[in-house]
Amino acid sequence: MSTATTTATRKVHLIVERQDGPNSSPYKEEFVVDYKPGMNVIACLMAIQRNPVNKSGKRVAPVTWEMNCLEEICGACMMVINGKPRQACTALVDTLEQPIRVSPARTFPVVRDLVVDRSRMFEALKKVKAWIPIDGTYDLGPGPRMPEVDRQWAYELSRCFTCGACVEACPNVNDRNSFIGPFAISQARLFNAHPTGAMHREERLEALMGEGGIQECGNAQNCVQVCPKGIPLTTSIAAMNRQVTYHAIGAWLHK
Repeated sequence: MSTATTTATRKVHLIVERQDGPNSSPYKEEFVVDYKPGMNVIACLMAIQRNPVNKSGKRVAPVTWEMNCLEEICGACMMVINGKPRQACTALVDTLEQPIRVSPARTFPVVRDLVVDRSRMFEALKKVKAWIPIDGTYDLGPGPRMPEVDRQWAYELSRCFTCGACVEACPNVNDRNSFIGPFAISQARLFNAHPTGAMHREERLEALMGEGGIQECGNAQNCVQVCPKGIPLTTSIAAMNRQVTYHAIGAWLHK
């Protein structure tokens, strides 16, 4: 049998965990789509969208999901694939065990099917002031330069695209507590290291000392295992733990 014939007859079997709305019960639905060389999970979902017929031959509503860049840059297509939170755009069918089990990241509220509401992440970023405040009403000129040795590791932290994989993998992030998650702690470290961002260093440390702060981390280290950018999240957590401890001791001594 030729390679072309083998490819033409090969199928991809998916089991998708679906949910019709935020208050609906989840259920599983199976689909079989034609295989194409180099296809990823997004390509499978697009095939279902073009012909929304399940494995039993019943026509159903197309599966809903999010995507944007398809280059592992935006983080929009993060979902749980074969038990691991990851980007669907880089989840190649040839590397996945079948049936491919796809489900939403249930650390977040499900909107529909694989679409989730990640507002919790953005609220965490606001809590730690994950930005560099400047007065943009006039030309400030060139900003302060970071030492090259600091810039190199800070760049690695800046690659975070708020996909939510680390939050989904963290056992301490759930609906029973308010832990801000590994990504927010790492971003606090990034902005504390910036010469201008350091002006709000104490506010970030106070936020990390408050409810849902760094003390909620259980050191499971799942986060660093699933980060698609290989960001040293556990190193950031250790570094911020040190900063918070020194800040707390200093505040106590100045009472």
